Amino acid sequence: MKSLKCLLDEKRRGPILVGPTDTVFHALNLMAQHDIGALLVMEQGRPIGIFSERDYARKVVLRGKTSKDTPVREVMSEKVIYVTLSQTVEECMAIMTDRHVRHLPVLGEAEEVVGFLSIGDMVKETISQQKFIIEQLERYITS
Repeated sequence: MKSLKCLLDEKRRGPILVGPTDTVFHALNLMAQHDIGALLVMEQGRPIGIFSERDYARKVVLRGKTSKDTPVREVMSEKVIYVTLSQTVEECMAIMTDRHVRHLPVLGEAEEVVGFLSIGDMVKETISQQKFIIEQLERYITS
């Protein structure tokens, strides 16, 4: 299975970031522009939250707030669970499942954010690995 570093390298872009005082409208525009479902909220170089489409639906729309007047800080998920480059895809999947999160910031050796992985990234890699194993087994059986 690929390392987290390889997965991040394949994404070919760093995490898309937003600040806590940015408006929800600005965050939604970034998400639409980059075709992603969540943003990492950073303050003074540290991850302080995650803002997702789910946060928007549940904490803005359903509460009658407006995206242009609401800062991200008011509606972001503050529970930031992160992983490091030394962890595996399997470990990330287990963390996401156990902690009921869909996104994980990845920290480098100096505890700096080096990437942002989604459950979709994890599932895609798992399926790719399973497909590879199946192809290898089929080759072995037919040889």
